[in-house]
Amino acid sequence: MYDDDDLTPLDIDADLESPLDQLAPPGEGSEAPQYDPDVMLPLLESPDPQQRMLAARAFCELEDDRAIPHLIPLLQDPCPLIRVSAAYALGRNPSEAALEPLINQLSQDWNGYVRKGIVWAIGNSHDRRSLKSLAHALRTDIPAVRLWAASALAQAANMGYEGVIEAIPPLIEVMQQDEVSAVRSNCAWSIGQLCRELPSNVIYMTAIDALIETFAREEDLGVREDARSALLKVGDPRGLQTIEEIEQDGFF
Repeated sequence: MYDDDDLTPLDIDADLESPLDQLAPPGEGSEAPQYDPDVMLPLLESPDPQQRMLAARAFCELEDDRAIPHLIPLLQDPCPLIRVSAAYALGRNPSEAALEPLINQLSQDWNGYVRKGIVWAIGNSHDRRSLKSLAHALRTDIPAVRLWAASALAQAANMGYEGVIEAIPPLIEVMQQDEVSAVRSNCAWSIGQLCRELPSNVIYMTAIDALIETFAREEDLGVREDARSALLKVGDPRGLQTIEEIEQDGFF
């Protein structure tokens, strides 16, 4: 789907984190902002790329709705560092107006770091319109973006029942098939989060079966542990019984 030559810095064997990966979700974080929003706002439209970048990064920490209409155009800035900063800033400042521009940019941006930031921002939207794009990224993008898409789909827990049942199938699919263990682990974690929001119906049972199968058959110990943890947190009786039986038999 994407040109691997453009994505060398995001090779799965290398560091998967971008400089902005440690941002907390909107509304979290105890430290006071370092920037004055009234100073930073005009810089979002500065002709100087360094000033635009500085301002966009400032709004990765600041929450101010006034920045949103200025950040949206920066998703198409020629500089990928500005685009990724704008994406994270829009994740810090979720807006219904920003969702479609974020989704559109996710489908066309060549830079993996930018797409990671967009996936984070889309997940923070808590909007069902994000789910198809997140599922597509989970199935088709590079490993680092798939990793974040798997976690972002857990936000469907905030989108009501319909959102949860839409998010679970791609997570099960990728948990069972992805070549990267970290992606499979994140899928297991997200499935566990979503199962806690479901009644005991067919979709719930299918998700629990997938977690049980992953715990019982997965070769990677880290993925098995995440599937086990998910089952324990859900508290499903079948899952708990399977864990007990496997551990008694000494297979874990």
